[in-house]
Amino acid sequence: MSTSVGPAAVEPASVEPVNVRAPEYSGPTMMTQSWRDAGFLHWAVEPAEVAPLLPRGVHPDVIGGVTYVGLVPFRMVGAGVARGPAVPWFGTFLETNVRLYTVDDTGRRGIVFRSLDASRLAVVLGAQAAFGLPYRWARMAFRHAEGEVVYRATTRPGGHRSVVALRPGEPVEGDPVADFLTARWGLHEDHAGVTWYVPNVHEPWPLRRAELTACDDELVAAAGFPALAGRAPDLVHFSSGVTVRFGFPRPALR
Repeated sequence: MSTSVGPAAVEPASVEPVNVRAPEYSGPTMMTQSWRDAGFLHWAVEPAEVAPLLPRGVHPDVIGGVTYVGLVPFRMVGAGVARGPAVPWFGTFLETNVRLYTVDDTGRRGIVFRSLDASRLAVVLGAQAAFGLPYRWARMAFRHAEGEVVYRATTRPGGHRSVVALRPGEPVEGDPVADFLTARWGLHEDHAGVTWYVPNVHEPWPLRRAELTACDDELVAAAGFPALAGRAPDLVHFSSGVTVRFGFPRPALR
């Protein structure tokens, strides 16, 4: 990228504060689900590398002069429609996403997904059709034994692979960068020519620092960041998980 984008250039004048507790949300519920055994791998990058990949009216969110690319593998558990019960079998699967950290013109912080890989084909097809999210079907596996957590994925088709292994360590408390990356109460998505914002609420993440014991990943490069291939992540965390409630999409721009 030829231009340099700094914090003052990419953020609106008024930005939501980073708050580890979700804002009050009393609107209707679109879906509920739990995110369990989540790994968080993050690479610091220049905001100018991210800006061209974001929807209209959405900008890289910046801390310490950088933004981040995240690789997040986890177990989706008990997803259900509205406030109803979990959908049997279809509501529990493995997922890995590559995500970016964003702020829109109204000052709302969120994330943008560059890719989402899931082990349930029906979920992939439904999410693509309903929301235009970049879901792909993948063969995936998960293991948590002897203090080590291992995530494996291979996209179908495409054959992009990811193997991540980590050992959870000490709890994280009062870390402003970790809060910046995980206290995200919505997502931004470009669908049908409109930039949408989808709110979500959950309890604060119970984060732990983690030692990365293996990382052989092609998903981040395939998501538009080939320069990160082979580069160790700058931050690694693990969480036992949270329970999430999503609101309905609304236009992000007014």
